[in-house]
Amino acid sequence: MSQVILVSIAMAAAIVVSVVLRRRTVDAPTQGGYQMPTQLDRGDFASPETPWLVAVFTSSTCDACSDVATKAMVLASSDVAVQRIDYVDDAEIHKRYKIDAVPTLVIADHRGVVRNGFLGPVKAQDLWAAVAECREPGSTPEPCEGHSPHSH
Repeated sequence: MSQVILVSIAMAAAIVVSVVLRRRTVDAPTQGGYQMPTQLDRGDFASPETPWLVAVFTSSTCDACSDVATKAMVLASSDVAVQRIDYVDDAEIHKRYKIDAVPTLVIADHRGVVRNGFLGPVKAQDLWAAVAECREPGSTPEPCEGHSPHSH
């Protein structure tokens, strides 16, 4: 009979411990999403007099970054400055604009207002269409699908 009582007490203790531990467990906090800057100081970047800037924030340890930068470089023209900003070489610029994920690519107008952008890998045709749409709204068959930092 004493064994039944001991087993009952042990089971009750296990249940109490289980309930207490469940109440102590805190749900993980909701993770915030990465964000792109909405405004740039064009003086921080190459060719501030150029009407458009494609700024590609990268890291030398990121494989996708090289791919995005290569796709962006094709856009360089007299109207579009393209600049790669690598974290190792330009950490202060990354910190100033709170770049917390790479690759981050932004398309900014002559005043530095970010008109569109991409976080992560991007298809060449999507990037090129986004720049075309920024430069001449309505020039692409389908308007850009919400990559604007103003919609986040």
